[in-house]
Amino acid sequence: MTNTIHVKGIMCAHCEMRVKKALEALPFIESAQVSHETGTAVISAQQPVNEADIRRAISDAGYEFVSID
Repeated sequence: MTNTIHVKGIMCAHCEMRVKKALEALPFIESAQVSHETGTAVISAQQPVNEADIRRAISDAGYEFVSID
């Protein structure tokens, strides 16, 4: 299962790594590809994602969750 998460505040490669690590630390996410150019994170998950957990992980990393597709 793949989802695209829109994130505000990703400005550089360092930001990409922070968001990637935060998302991949969640137990149900297998991988995350984060782009500062598009302001998105494309995640692969083993099961339907819990939006509240994703929102919290992004916020705790210092960025703003916008939406999930």
